[in-house]
Amino acid sequence: MAPSKRTAPATPDACTMAQLQDESSRTDLLNRLKRAEGQLRGIQRMIESGEPCLDIASQMAAVRKALDSAYVRMTVCFMQQELRQKLGVSEEQVPELEHMLEDVQTLLGKVR
Repeated sequence: MAPSKRTAPATPDACTMAQLQDESSRTDLLNRLKRAEGQLRGIQRMIESGEPCLDIASQMAAVRKALDSAYVRMTVCFMQQELRQKLGVSEEQVPELEHMLEDVQTLLGKVR
């Protein structure tokens, strides 16, 4: 059986994703990005002052890891939000869902 081809949605609205609704998740994500932004500024200063490439590369790797971590966290928060909403997860099921998504976050973190 041949794999089915996905076609582009007829309207731009058809592919719109939900936004993170949880304020604490958004705050956490913004704080992670601001930290990475500060690291990037530090790298720029290192380059301007002529720091060794190895030191700069090390800091770049740290920023990449921070951004990867922020991406994984955002993805897991989105999954949690959507699963709760679309599947109608009851309050009794929330701890089980949270545990499962913590495991997903751990597994995704190992990929980096």
